[in-house]
Amino acid sequence: MSPHPRKISAIIACYRDAQAVPIMHQRLTAVFQKIGVDYEIIFVNDGSPDNAAEVLSELATRDRKVVVINHSRNFGSQNAFTSGMRIATGDAVVLLDGDLQDPPELIEQFHAKWLEGFEVVYGVRVKREATNFLRIAYKAFYRIFRAASYVPMPLDAGDFSLLDRRVVDALNSLPENNRFMRGLRAWVGFKQTGVPYVRPERMFGRTTNSLLKNLGWARKGILSFSYAPLDLITVLALITVALALLGIAFQVIARIFIPDAVPKGVTTLIVLILFLGGIQLLCLSIIGSYLAHIYDEVKRRPPFIVDRILNDPRQKNQTEADTSAKRE
Repeated sequence: MSPHPRKISAIIACYRDAQAVPIMHQRLTAVFQKIGVDYEIIFVNDGSPDNAAEVLSELATRDRKVVVINHSRNFGSQNAFTSGMRIATGDAVVLLDGDLQDPPELIEQFHAKWLEGFEVVYGVRVKREATNFLRIAYKAFYRIFRAASYVPMPLDAGDFSLLDRRVVDALNSLPENNRFMRGLRAWVGFKQTGVPYVRPERMFGRTTNSLLKNLGWARKGILSFSYAPLDLITVLALITVALALLGIAFQVIARIFIPDAVPKGVTTLIVLILFLGGIQLLCLSIIGSYLAHIYDEVKRRPPFIVDRILNDPRQKNQTEADTSAKRE
């Protein structure tokens, strides 16, 4: 952990969250003032189609502690967090979704754990206000993801977390563009702990997630941190070969001793062809997913494009440094 914790940077990924922005700002400011730390609040407008840009611009004018990063289009929450982390100046950063489902008041407990020496403090969703289907699906994903991953993954832990400056620097140094923040957070290591909380429903509007988006999210995480799908191909191949050998043995024995028991007809052929074809297509889809993942990485496109930044903390720090140098 940083030897003298002084400043915390809150990074908020915003997409269709214009109504929630003033409330988020108010609650974050109250929390930081309560725990007595210097702070900056970085809102990343990730190509939001509502009036978030105007709301954030007005907020940045009123409060110099507010930093606004406007992306040229929507690049996803993971890249929004990355964008904020690359300009954050705090001794620690806190990652939050802009829809207020991550309660800012929990930062007080994150901060206490940070002062105890933990370098990663993440929120653990002991309960979420959602449909029974979604609750079961999310819990199933985290357990499958943990079982499949080659890195120990915490259960029911999303992006909501506090990261020490050492962790932020380590994450910023990683070159990959397909960023799955909660997986990368586990991969870099350091001393970690969780804080339980109840995740509420979105305060305004409807969720931007859907079943297909969540499946894509799960696919991205598994491809980034697991070789299990590739291992599955080997297992399927071994099972298919074993079944083929058993089938050959059965055919030979049955033709010698009980000829009437040998399968006959076009139906048997169709079933066998569909079975083998299905396995082959499944294996090809797994290989194709990994190839697409690799292809996306080797293009080396930037993970996001910044349109403009309001109250850029890097310029502020440079100005302060120049002023200090002139005084000396």
